[in-house]
Amino acid sequence: MRVSTDWLSDYIALEGVAPQELAEKFTRAGIEIDVVENRNQGVNKVVVGYVKSKEKHPDADKLNVCVIDAGQEEDLQIVCGAKNVDAGQKVVVALVGAKLPGGLDIKKAKLRGVVSLGMICSAKELGMNDKLLPKDQQEGILVLPAQTEIGTPISQVLGLDDHVLELDLTPNRSDCLSMLGAAYEVGAILGREVKLPDPEEKMVEIGDAAANHISVEITAGEQCSHYAARYVTGIKLGASPQWMQNRLMAAGIRPINNIVDITNYVMLEYGQPLHAFDADKLEKGHIEVRMAKEGETIVTLDSQERKLEPHMLLITDGVKPVAIAGVMGGENSEVTETTVNLLLESAKFDGGTVRKTSRQLGLRSEASMRFEKEVDPAAVITALNRAAELIQRYAEGEVHQGIVEAGTAAADKRVVQLSLEKLNRYLGTELSLLEVKTIFARLHFACGDAQQGLLDVEVPSRRGDITLDVDLFEEVARLYGYDNIPTTLIEGPTTPGAYTRSQAMRRTIRGLFAGSGWQEMISYSFVHPDKVSLFPALTEGSKAVKLAMPMSEDRSVLRKSILPQMLDAAVYNMNRKHDSLAVFEVGSVFFTEEEKLTKQPHEIPVLSLLLTGNRASQQWNVGAEKVDFFDLKGALENLFSYVGLEQRIRLVANSPEGFHPGRSASVYLEGKDGGEGKLIGTMGQLHPELQQQYDLNDVYLAEIGLEAIYSEADADIRYRELPRFPAVERDIAVVVSKDIEAGDMLRAIRESAGELLQTVQVFDVFTGSKLGEDKKSVAMALVYRNRERTLTDEEITEVHAHVVARLEEQFGAELRK
Repeated sequence: MRVSTDWLSDYIALEGVAPQELAEKFTRAGIEIDVVENRNQGVNKVVVGYVKSKEKHPDADKLNVCVIDAGQEEDLQIVCGAKNVDAGQKVVVALVGAKLPGGLDIKKAKLRGVVSLGMICSAKELGMNDKLLPKDQQEGILVLPAQTEIGTPISQVLGLDDHVLELDLTPNRSDCLSMLGAAYEVGAILGREVKLPDPEEKMVEIGDAAANHISVEITAGEQCSHYAARYVTGIKLGASPQWMQNRLMAAGIRPINNIVDITNYVMLEYGQPLHAFDADKLEKGHIEVRMAKEGETIVTLDSQERKLEPHMLLITDGVKPVAIAGVMGGENSEVTETTVNLLLESAKFDGGTVRKTSRQLGLRSEASMRFEKEVDPAAVITALNRAAELIQRYAEGEVHQGIVEAGTAAADKRVVQLSLEKLNRYLGTELSLLEVKTIFARLHFACGDAQQGLLDVEVPSRRGDITLDVDLFEEVARLYGYDNIPTTLIEGPTTPGAYTRSQAMRRTIRGLFAGSGWQEMISYSFVHPDKVSLFPALTEGSKAVKLAMPMSEDRSVLRKSILPQMLDAAVYNMNRKHDSLAVFEVGSVFFTEEEKLTKQPHEIPVLSLLLTGNRASQQWNVGAEKVDFFDLKGALENLFSYVGLEQRIRLVANSPEGFHPGRSASVYLEGKDGGEGKLIGTMGQLHPELQQQYDLNDVYLAEIGLEAIYSEADADIRYRELPRFPAVERDIAVVVSKDIEAGDMLRAIRESAGELLQTVQVFDVFTGSKLGEDKKSVAMALVYRNRERTLTDEEITEVHAHVVARLEEQFGAELRK
């Protein structure tokens, strides 16, 4: 909201308060001022002049020699090249010695041999935004109204001796989207009286009753609680007075004509949007407020045809739509040069309805912005009367008697009870009842007598943001002055902050991989529809969640896997000669079982990994080493070991869609009691077809669901002393069938060896014709240790014999000799 201090001074005395000081007080009271703009950009010695004559320059076709009466001792001869200059005009004249914005100094000059004693100026040369001028004045010199007095400083005529405060309002302070709201705020800050305009005192109603000519009906009561209209006849369309144009331009609104300017002026003054219809274009002067019908259309004032939907609120004449309520009027009821009679509208439309309509149609205006934030219901009639009074004064309109309205006119009285003891306890102050009531009086909040320490405060309807006692506390705090509130220690019980288990585990996993040399990536949750079906292993049978209003087709569905985005990242890096990648992301994937969403979709946290390129770069004494499946497996084993789940993880050879057949596996987490495992992820090499499609080298991927990790992991770090007793190492090599997995044998060894087994790992796998075509030799190293004493040979031999027997019995293993 742009607030002109010159306009503001109509309602409240600003003597002794400089604009910068006022901005500081505004900000300290809770409304931030972004900019204090001086409308005078350096205009000096520039006055109003009258063009007495215009002649062609004798030596230049595009120049004119003008004689100007600028209120000086003698007329001035000025050479001007503007196409629109003409005799009989009132224009802006920069005298010799004048200074203009941009450092331009006006001097006596000769143009093609003719003396020029000044310059006739355009709005742009005065530092004004010419885009805010009426269209007929946006090019060439600025032509002033005929009644403008000759010799008057132009800063007075154009309102340049003014400052504009740009209020950066939060959504709850919609009351300050009006000059009167800003005046109330300044009055409360400065402790000064606010003077309100009284349109009814100046307006004269003539003619018969307005109800004889117009009628109003509301059939959408929930979306429009109040609709009021006045009937004005005999208007004369023309330019609005210069002072009004100046104020509109200071507020950032371009003047158009006296009727439109008056409705805009009153909207800025009261915060209540208005609309003027050509009454003769309405069917029998009737207004019906209703919801749109399926397939209905309207051509709005911007000459665009708008397709309407049933949730949109319309103003109609009972036959056709004539406006989209709160958003924009229709071309079929527009006020034009032929308009004589007006139906002037003021209404209270539902903010949510206007917001949805405005957003869907892509039409956002000063009016819709105010309706979205809810307007003051008490201002509907007052603003209507103010606009009618101004039309009567500046458009010669005759205001007919009475207001035609439908709906509830009265605003509900809102009383909030405040406890003085609670107020002081919350703020850490010792304010007296008198001090608090004085602050509310400055805000124009009526207060009753305090009963048992409780004060009833009546909140005016313009302050829709005040509903609770804590809202009143905030008003007291900001007007008492935040700087005056003493610093006090916190009292009462406190709860120390802490991460939830999932938050702590998430940080642990990220720290583990980052500390192991992996790079973390963060990608969009939205992907192209083609990407959601690349890796369906974890969400097989589920459906993707489509966005209702996507940014683009490439971001139109929620991802079901992070791996496609990792492949995009790999392509991006490889195209920039970065061939070796080890990246991870901890994020969420989304899916649903429904065709049409009726409930919240599933959001599953996952860990995604991608490996490609070399694990070590080439050196002078060693060649490059490419990553393989076991680098990825090792990274996962490191994670599972870190969170205490290494004994319960089982990898099962598999060929999930999108992965290389024979070089991939499913990851299962077994139950604590050794029960059937739960699928928590997939890992392996990218399928050759996808690898070729993406034009990548060998890529290894994994995606692990983290819900089970969060709930089952033991993330607590436990320390124990170094063992004092020696370990005993025993190797064993067995010949088994090729289809037997080493992981199953390791699991069987751990079960049979019990607590004495410290570690077991495979250190060699051998196949060859000597063993047979379907046989392989697996060599494993076992380490036994008792942390309380030294093991004897007999104990080790006995346990080792159990291990061999278990392998022979379960897998048909034969000791290799």
